[in-house]
Amino acid sequence: MQNFKRASLMLMLGCATAALSACGADDIASPGEGVIVLPSPTPAPAPTPTPTPGTGTGLVTAAASCPTIAGPNPLVDRGTISGPTGTYRNCALPTRFTASTQLAKTTGVIYSLDGRVDVGTDQGATSTGYQVTLGIDPGVIIFASTGTAFLTVNRGNQINAVGTPTQPIIFTSRANVVGTNDATSQGQWGGVVLLGRAPITDCSEPSATPGSANCSRDTEGTSGALYGGAQPTDSSGRMSYTQIRYSGYALAPDRELQSLTPSGVGSGTQIDHFQSVNSSDDGIEVFGGRPNMNYLVISGADDDSLDTDVGYKGFIQYVIAIQRPGGSSGDAMIEHDSNGNEDATPRSNVRLANFTFIHHSKIGSDASVMLFRGGADYSLYNGVVVTDSGLPCVRINSATTVAPANAATDKAGPPSFTSVLLSGCNPAFSGTGGVTTDQVAAIFNGGRNNNAAFTSTLTSTFINGANETAATAVDPSSTSVVNSGGFFQSAPYVGAVRNASDTWYRNWTCNLSYADFGSSNGSCLSLPTT
Repeated sequence: MQNFKRASLMLMLGCATAALSACGADDIASPGEGVIVLPSPTPAPAPTPTPTPGTGTGLVTAAASCPTIAGPNPLVDRGTISGPTGTYRNCALPTRFTASTQLAKTTGVIYSLDGRVDVGTDQGATSTGYQVTLGIDPGVIIFASTGTAFLTVNRGNQINAVGTPTQPIIFTSRANVVGTNDATSQGQWGGVVLLGRAPITDCSEPSATPGSANCSRDTEGTSGALYGGAQPTDSSGRMSYTQIRYSGYALAPDRELQSLTPSGVGSGTQIDHFQSVNSSDDGIEVFGGRPNMNYLVISGADDDSLDTDVGYKGFIQYVIAIQRPGGSSGDAMIEHDSNGNEDATPRSNVRLANFTFIHHSKIGSDASVMLFRGGADYSLYNGVVVTDSGLPCVRINSATTVAPANAATDKAGPPSFTSVLLSGCNPAFSGTGGVTTDQVAAIFNGGRNNNAAFTSTLTSTFINGANETAATAVDPSSTSVVNSGGFFQSAPYVGAVRNASDTWYRNWTCNLSYADFGSSNGSCLSLPTT
């Protein structure tokens, strides 16, 4: 079943076509899971360099000219662009960065993407070192001037987008700059794609060995955005204190990009303090690789909040994920699988700790709050899940997903749950594709400290209340709980936010009508002026 807004978006694509990969009878495969090769989207003409509608008299005054950047390809002065927060000098990024460059925070300057923008060129799976690094200063704002615009960091290149707790880096849409968005706006541009040299499965090459240097894939509905290799510690750089707003433009029918798409990214990549705002597809979809992530805020994703597949192994801690209320948008909070090649190795295996999920969708094709399928492995610790959807909270599909541990097939065993609280599920469990509902219930209830009939007392939507505080939790940093290699921090409480004094999510985020993070940077419908 397709989301209505997503279906409407598809209708607007007109002549766009793509071959869709086969899906199971009751599941729709995540975009990008099939082998798809489409022409690169042709960038729309650059906007005419005249002010867009808006007051033009806000707090920002346009700079006289664009800054100078390193490399042979300069910024292009597109004139000015105006909105409720003022008038900016619009400096378009080159279509490709061929030398390491730093984008400076310059008063009165906003940067733009006229179409696909590449950081470096693909260095291949077996390359070493790094060709080009794109650095971005705290407080920089980059917007997409056309729907087909997106930023790609190619294999063997890096991004260094590091904001601060009060000066986040913002990637957003043109409509956000000129002030025409509302709480339901989404899908206005592509997003950010990180491409790495770490192991993946579901190779494009028919004879390639999964997880090897000759196993690669192309990204989503694009072409020439290759990822995969045999370097698990590869680094695509760092993204910290960063927002991606209103992304997920459909480059082809049912082939949207996410806010953030780490693809074949290695464990040397750092992703933390990241907010996705109203993506029309997933908030984050991880295609293989080994990235570990923490301090994630995923708000208003119109498909899955967190989607992981094609051999991704990693640790994730502190996640707030909130769907838009009303039940007419969104899908699952988690979709995790190895669909299409269920026993390929490396097998997908995620370890998630300290999460709070607020689920409202009544229409998602995944028909559940959390979906585990395709033989993949998942372990959850210290979670709070609240839904008013009338859907099961835990759905497990495919007998391979509940198979016992087997080192020969890289299988860790059935999904595991420890100190996970489910509130509002109706029913709590669902089994499909050869898995019975009783099996799912036994797996959940066989874990420690779980409660499928929990009464939530969350305050301010996502902050622990009395019942959450009283719940029995585990310390995920303890190796007796899980060996995260030191990544998991000590957090012996359920949920992502321990209490009102725990404010890790504030100020680098932006606020929405359905998710107020108390941030000094203000509404996601506006831009900071400092």
